[in-house]
Amino acid sequence: MSNTRFPVYFIPHGGGPWPFMENLSGVLRDDDPWKPLEVFLRGMDKEIGRRPKAVLVISAHWPNVPKLTVSTAAHPGMYFDYGGFPAHTYQLKYPAPGAPAIAEHVRDVLKAKGIETETNDSRGYDHGVFIPFMLIYPKADVPIIMMSLDPDLSAETHFRIGQALESLRDEDILIVGSGLSYHNMRMFFRRNGEHEAQSARFDDWLADAVSIADPEARLAKLATWTDNPDAIASHFPEHDHLVPVFAAAGAAGSDTGVPVLKTDFLNKRYSAYRFG
Repeated sequence: MSNTRFPVYFIPHGGGPWPFMENLSGVLRDDDPWKPLEVFLRGMDKEIGRRPKAVLVISAHWPNVPKLTVSTAAHPGMYFDYGGFPAHTYQLKYPAPGAPAIAEHVRDVLKAKGIETETNDSRGYDHGVFIPFMLIYPKADVPIIMMSLDPDLSAETHFRIGQALESLRDEDILIVGSGLSYHNMRMFFRRNGEHEAQSARFDDWLADAVSIADPEARLAKLATWTDNPDAIASHFPEHDHLVPVFAAAGAAGSDTGVPVLKTDFLNKRYSAYRFG
């Protein structure tokens, strides 16, 4: 990483309030299937090596909007967009500030590339944001701006959005796509050898795609994901959790993606990527 440019990340945010299921410490047992993700997220601050002015998070948990939307809230609340979990997981707090002025700058940067956006000043942090960042920045001392998915959910649209955002990396802004590279809700808790093999093959395919140095060639490969039966099997019934990796790969510019976490949840492979 250069002295001026921040990297870009695609991070897994795990399932529901996973680090806080047993208690509010966020520290998992060593045999917990999400333990590698906990260790990775807690180590991100040190890995990056310096604090950003703000974090821009493209969250898989902000779909279904009529237009690409940027949060301009000064003090976002909490949006508990999960159900059926212990009562204490609905009492979690993450009081990281927003950054309305930077959010408007993000909108201006996008507009300069022909990408129009809406604003939302009331939406709270969804669990694609507050769960991982409670581990990354547990003191809630780094401002966070949320950005929705574009309604078309396509690889090309989100890659181009990422490309438009690339210059923010030179302005002390950390860009993070938050999703899951494996997200088949029917198969998460089932043991099925062929499906587990599909998840591994797709994980390898995705690693190869994001490692392509030429941005246009990288996009061309990512845009073929719908032709890959392993990809379809790994993202069912929707692919919203894959979409943030497209934006991250676009914001990477000429920086290639490197797996910084490669693990599994109940034998379903998933990864995190760093660009730059």
